[in-house]
Amino acid sequence: MNQTPDTPQIHAYIQSLFAREDETLRRVREESAAQGLPQIAVGPEEGAFLHLLVRLSGARRVLEIGTLAGYSAIWMGRALPEDGHLYTIEKSPRHAAVARRNFQLAGVEQRVTLLEGDAVAMLKQAARHAPFDFVFIDADKEGYPRYYAWALEHIPAGGVVAAHNALWGGSVARQDLHGPAIDAVRDFNRMVADDPRVTAHIYPAGDGTLVAVKK
Repeated sequence: MNQTPDTPQIHAYIQSLFAREDETLRRVREESAAQGLPQIAVGPEEGAFLHLLVRLSGARRVLEIGTLAGYSAIWMGRALPEDGHLYTIEKSPRHAAVARRNFQLAGVEQRVTLLEGDAVAMLKQAARHAPFDFVFIDADKEGYPRYYAWALEHIPAGGVVAAHNALWGGSVARQDLHGPAIDAVRDFNRMVADDPRVTAHIYPAGDGTLVAVKK
């Protein structure tokens, strides 16, 4: 069986064909770095994958936990139909302000609602808009099990939960490496893999995206 090596050239090739950024997405990504925001957002290849997942799932109502500068929300918001809406949760007021500006820049502000505050409190607000067809988790890693449990309670059969950083820089595959985030991600991956309520897999591009479909 042929095995393609995982190289930067391969990812650059895929991105050049299927994850092309327009001027707005490029500007959002580059200005986020210039403004000193943490460089932990999804990359273009991961954003395009999220866009595809939203389209494939037929999602009309999406929830994102962890907005940052809004880069992933723009990719997903653009995948929604005319009557679709995305709710995104962000704890940092600074990040929320940047994201709101970026949503206007991308022309998706009418289909995106930013819920600013602690994720646990904001999930109570988000529950008013449930059920969601698609939930994307990209927040504190120790909170992933709690967010996942909430998501499964608020999506129908066939609904999708996706979680970013499933590979955590490759550290999850090394049993000799430990730390709060590493162990949290590793335990979360195992929990989802063993969950009989879902069918799941990890898409390895970027830092890995775990995708689970509720049965």
